[in-house]
Amino acid sequence: MRVTGGKYRGRIIECPPGIIRPAMDKMRESVFGSLGDLHGRSFLDLFAGSGAIGIEAASRGADPVVLVERDRAKLAVTRRNTALVESDISISAMPAESYLQRATRQFDVIFLDPPFNYRHKLDLLRKAARSAAIGPHSVVLIHHRSHETLPERIDLLQCSDRRVYGGSTVTWFLPAAPA
Repeated sequence: MRVTGGKYRGRIIECPPGIIRPAMDKMRESVFGSLGDLHGRSFLDLFAGSGAIGIEAASRGADPVVLVERDRAKLAVTRRNTALVESDISISAMPAESYLQRATRQFDVIFLDPPFNYRHKLDLLRKAARSAAIGPHSVVLIHHRSHETLPERIDLLQCSDRRVYGGSTVTWFLPAAPA
């Protein structure tokens, strides 16, 4: 797997051992192309795995970048991957849900990439919607199986886009006014 754009374009990213579903290069390239210029924008990568999404964000100018991963084996790979880039990327070793509950700062972009078999996506999005990590102009993206349909509105998040990449989809949410 490689970084698809920005100052680290072409750098190889190691994948953690075992069953892993690294975000597809084409999907990453499309998502980051749609996000536009990330210079000066903050980026939160939940379920970071290899760190590929966060490294891609840093490569394209996002700052600060925070990666959150709880699995120790994946964390070791994440740390090795982030050590290969000169960006200020911080790593938090904890469950994504805990990070959202404890967040004290807002992020411009929040990318959720839970395992496809993760059964609590709606709860995760509800926690994200109520988290201090979400600001009035935040964009929340979640990568999931294409056959999973997420509601148009989840708590204070409104679906703004869905993009299909083979068997997976990235659903985009924006903060919505209270119902």
